[in-house]
Amino acid sequence: MKPLSQAELLRQSLSRTAFSFRGYNVTNLGRTFELLEHPTYGPIIEKSLREASDICSKTLQKPVDLAGRIRRREETRDLSTYAEDIALIAGVELGQLRILEQYFEIPFRQARLAFGFSLGEPIALVAAGVYELADMLPIPISLAADSAALAHDVTMGVLFSRKLALDVADVRRLCHEINLAGNGVIGISTVLSPNCVLLLGQQDTVDRFRAQIEKRMPLGTNLRKNAHRWPPLHTHITWQRHLPNRTAMMLQTVPGGTAAPPLPIISAAVPDQRYNGDNTRELLHRWVDHPQQLWEEIVQVLDHGIETIVHVGPDPNLIPATFKRLSDDVNLQLHGRFPGGFGKRMLSHVVRRPWLARRLPSEARLLRAPQIRHVILEDWLLEQQASDTPAASKIVSQKLTLGNSNPEGVE
Repeated sequence: MKPLSQAELLRQSLSRTAFSFRGYNVTNLGRTFELLEHPTYGPIIEKSLREASDICSKTLQKPVDLAGRIRRREETRDLSTYAEDIALIAGVELGQLRILEQYFEIPFRQARLAFGFSLGEPIALVAAGVYELADMLPIPISLAADSAALAHDVTMGVLFSRKLALDVADVRRLCHEINLAGNGVIGISTVLSPNCVLLLGQQDTVDRFRAQIEKRMPLGTNLRKNAHRWPPLHTHITWQRHLPNRTAMMLQTVPGGTAAPPLPIISAAVPDQRYNGDNTRELLHRWVDHPQQLWEEIVQVLDHGIETIVHVGPDPNLIPATFKRLSDDVNLQLHGRFPGGFGKRMLSHVVRRPWLARRLPSEARLLRAPQIRHVILEDWLLEQQASDTPAASKIVSQKLTLGNSNPEGVE
């Protein structure tokens, strides 16, 4: 019996597949140049980028040529190109999904669920047909200039503990106390895992937070600064330019958003809720200034029995890297220096990742992390020899290597 191709396997496993959508990063081209120059995929990517370019041009009132930028290999320089980067990411993600459906008959909308990080979430709603790109994309683009302007004195701090879990409530409390001084605002922008959160703070607030770690945080807690500038989305810093209210006002008159998507889409701001048509505008409003609960998204993916995650977008980093860290930590806890199997008694003696060891006996779902197959979609597409029909496609077996596990590689 002829073995199934990789495309056929992915097609047949859609009911156990999740799609993840990446957001903004300091690198945003990925392998898009190769897709754009591909004899089969190129026209689809070109069309998708032209659509995003036209929307961006109309919103910014200036010419934007995303395909030309990719052909010139112009990577993101800094936040001066933030608005174009938003359009580029959206165009590439939607183009990749169109290729997947048109040439491999793998429709995203028939997957088990979808989730995204930051910008990836509204793009997932567009891909699901909840909104049209022409209606949704102008919102983040029109706010891009103020989002980038807020970043001029903002520093990212990666707060992590090698041993004990962080108490997120304590982290918020310390941020609030620093904010009361009136010399800049600091807040959690993302909860990556129980032992790692991303902070965004103005002026010297990250330094002031770090000065209190020894007194206020668990033993072994560290804070490392990220060298790049990041728009302070998902924090209360956005209030200073009224970004949440301005988003809510635009959403009031944007067509769409009244029907539930054809597949569950997790809200990163309120992970225990799904977009259902009645709450779409409310969840997108919260998306602006509420921290991204990436860990809760991961837990829900594991709860749904997902076997494959397809990572959409150019050079997806944060979500694959977060899953890789979790998989590595689980494997360390389970196998580490101990041969053979494991048990609660054995886990209680593991000291390398105590925060994880304490969870495994009661949260057995975490044990599934190492078994999940990850597909970096741009790599997968370029490893196939696509033709007009899936049956004629020559599929190349692959074993994907996930992205950099450094939490500084933030999308």
